[in-house]
Amino acid sequence: MTDFKEIILTHKLSTLFSKASFGIEKESQRITGEGTIAKTNHPTVFGNRSFHPYIQTDFAESQPELITPPMQSIEEMHEWLTAIHDVVLRSLPEDEYLLPCSIPPTMPASEEIKVAKLDNADDVAYREYLVSVYGNKKQMVSGIHFNFELNPALIKELHQLSGSAGTLKEFQSDVYLKMAHNFIRHQWIMTYLMGGSISADSSYFEKESQHNLPLDRYTRSIRSSKYGYVNKADVHVSFESIDAYVQDIEEMVTSGKLIAEKEFYSTVRFRGANKARDLLTNGIAYLEFRLFDLNPFAEFGMHKEDMYFIHYFMLYLLWIEKDASEEEMKIGKEMNYSTALENPLQPSAFQSEGLSFLEGMLDMLEAIGAEEKISAIVKDKIEAFHNPEKTVAGQMVKAVDAAEDKAVWAASLAKKYKEAAWKRPYALRGFEDMELSTQILLFDAIQKGLKINMLDRYDQFISLTYKNHREYVKNGNMTAKDSYIGPLIMENKVVTKKILAENGFAVPDSGEYHSVEAALRDYPIFAGKGIVVKPKSTNYGLGISIFKDGASFENYEKAIHMAFEEDEDVLVEDYLSGTEYRFFVIGNETKAVLLRVPANVVGDGSLTIRQLVEEKNKDSLRGKNHRTPLALIGTGELEKLTIQGQGYTFDSIPPAGETVRLRDNSNISTGGDSIDVTDQMHDSYKMLAVQMAAALGVAVCGVDIIIPDHLVPASQAEPNYGVIEANFNPAMLIHIYPYQGKSRRLTMEILRLLFPEMKLEEG
Repeated sequence: MTDFKEIILTHKLSTLFSKASFGIEKESQRITGEGTIAKTNHPTVFGNRSFHPYIQTDFAESQPELITPPMQSIEEMHEWLTAIHDVVLRSLPEDEYLLPCSIPPTMPASEEIKVAKLDNADDVAYREYLVSVYGNKKQMVSGIHFNFELNPALIKELHQLSGSAGTLKEFQSDVYLKMAHNFIRHQWIMTYLMGGSISADSSYFEKESQHNLPLDRYTRSIRSSKYGYVNKADVHVSFESIDAYVQDIEEMVTSGKLIAEKEFYSTVRFRGANKARDLLTNGIAYLEFRLFDLNPFAEFGMHKEDMYFIHYFMLYLLWIEKDASEEEMKIGKEMNYSTALENPLQPSAFQSEGLSFLEGMLDMLEAIGAEEKISAIVKDKIEAFHNPEKTVAGQMVKAVDAAEDKAVWAASLAKKYKEAAWKRPYALRGFEDMELSTQILLFDAIQKGLKINMLDRYDQFISLTYKNHREYVKNGNMTAKDSYIGPLIMENKVVTKKILAENGFAVPDSGEYHSVEAALRDYPIFAGKGIVVKPKSTNYGLGISIFKDGASFENYEKAIHMAFEEDEDVLVEDYLSGTEYRFFVIGNETKAVLLRVPANVVGDGSLTIRQLVEEKNKDSLRGKNHRTPLALIGTGELEKLTIQGQGYTFDSIPPAGETVRLRDNSNISTGGDSIDVTDQMHDSYKMLAVQMAAALGVAVCGVDIIIPDHLVPASQAEPNYGVIEANFNPAMLIHIYPYQGKSRRLTMEILRLLFPEMKLEEG
């Protein structure tokens, strides 16, 4: 066999060697607050399981399977697993949780276990067959499948440098065969370190004919033992070569020892073909490792550190010179069965071999210049060989013995993990670096089963796919439903007003200025009048000053300068009396109306305005950079001007109950409060907003309208309103998580606009 270690070191391929693709399939059971298996069906909120890329059902209706897409790093895979968990946990009924253990502490009665109600009758029939052969109790066991693919560029380099006479595809299969052989030989190390199914109640063993069952003692992993989900003793499949593997599997099916190829269970599987015979043509594309129990101490079933350990464990299987023979693989299987049934608090019977293997991993890590954090993880595993109580099973034994009841203990962990998912319900863990509206859209897309591709994570650019239908989305609601010109129109407030005026909508009079000097010369025109000074093309309320009762020349000059800091053109327009509302239009309907109250504090008679701001900003809903539903209230020049107009400074102590405005503009992004008034708003204004969007030629926009009395309908004779502006990419989160009032899930409305054929139901 090729000496891969020598090639990698000689040709400086260490960096390429360390790159790989990863994916996780994680099964769990839904449980109640008491720790018993949930009797409800797979939640309909997740849409149709027949196409869902992230949330499937394994054997039982109570057993969701969470699937990450293949990712190029452990970090990204962990982020996806985190996000999918958040979606599942926050979508389950209030009194349902995910069991963090591989084997349910209390098995339900056989008649209470419901086979997954899948659309495909053959899939249901296959599960019914499994019940008849293995019993339905063993089907309730959950675990993690870890998918691993070496970097294709590495395979290509190794093929060329090795001088192999075979094709690249044949060489790739040989590489994966070696890794599979060595994994089977050394898999017991994973069971020792990460096994976590320490016990099962007696009903789990009801189909077993063997004696000395582990009923009254702890094990490292029942799931990985001969009592786990394994084939009957007469099923034999060789891993020596692809030809032998394919021939044996087909023979097992032909002889009736397996009902189908997928009934062959092994701790490692060759992937890359739907049928075993296709491997002869396609070769092995990647490996699926199926050995891993759920770690109840890991919020998502497996610690990130263990994912890193698995990565480099797999690399070491290729690094070592040895390629385990058929006989050595048999020895490895027996060592694994033996390890699985050991007392978790006792040293491994094969401790010296395990330590030697891990020391070899450390040598490899040093040779390839791996990060110190990886070496530290391996050293922790070495420590666990010296101290069995540090293994997952060892920790479980101590925790369960300390608890009053295993089911109560498991349920308490499940509740803890669900509580963590709800800690910041407006965010999606794993993607918290992204803009909040995009996080919420991602949550809904994952929940409903749209395939997501992160085109540019930092630019909030994604694609969504359902079957053969693909849509592109930027910043949560910028889509192909709007033409390129639409955002350009709304970005330019002068153009927006002219178009709306031409279409008969009421807009305030205004002056447009291209220099500070020109704006200041016209001050006499605006003296004594209520005015608004704002940049021509900015969003989020930046640089806007409002003077309801007119402005002194000094304040007018400051406002002009601040506006010009945001744009090279500035508008000064008439102030419209009334209340400002944000209308959110999607398609041909106003989906939400929001009253935005300007940034404010209420005096208590003892704290200064600055202190009151500091107290209000402690609210966990407030933050920076659109990562929270509400923004922090500022204490800058604009706020200083605003409170000066009310006779205050930041050091003033307002009377108890006195409301002090810190901004006159009501943008949430400048510290305002959001109040949903969709149901209270007269329909005539909702229709006006839709008509304005149509006049601007856009499908998604936010329209800001001043209305003196929202209960008095608008008419052509008595408009009763004035439109301030239209906004492209309007913030959705302020409607989804309003300060007060009903939540409007606008991200779901965006998905309905893009994918009407899915007939999406509310989450």
